[in-house]
Amino acid sequence: MRRSLAITVAALFAALYAVITIVETSLGGPLTYGFIQVRLSDAMLPLAMVFGIPSAIGLFLGAVVANAYYALGPLDIIFGSLANLIAGILSAKFSRGNPYLASMYPVVVVTLIVGSYLQLFFEGIPLWLIYGGVLAGELIACFVVGVPLLKVVQRALGRKKLD
Repeated sequence: MRRSLAITVAALFAALYAVITIVETSLGGPLTYGFIQVRLSDAMLPLAMVFGIPSAIGLFLGAVVANAYYALGPLDIIFGSLANLIAGILSAKFSRGNPYLASMYPVVVVTLIVGSYLQLFFEGIPLWLIYGGVLAGELIACFVVGVPLLKVVQRALGRKKLD
């Protein structure tokens, strides 16, 4: 991917992720930052299968901005954003053109990473319930919204991969 296109893709994904998350937070409050969370912006994580590493970097940067906006603290800014980066890279590199596989990486990575530190913010709530809440939200974001979104993008691009 040409450097200017890569920068544009990263910037676009960063802006979209941050704006969608901040708007969702303003409208839905704890739905984006609670122990049961459905971040609609996470539906873009599987798109890294098509848009490659630049989109993963953009999703990381967008999460930094969005997580700094809500202020759960440095733990969320760092590890929540890294979860997006890792999930995006896995979707970009190892999905083999399979939208379901591209969606499964974010579900697993975000559930494990975010679920592990959210326990510190929601004392008294059992860890299994926190993992279950994050898992449910990621399944909704990545499979209910993300897979159809990815298929629409693939059709629009003629199944080409930009990376």
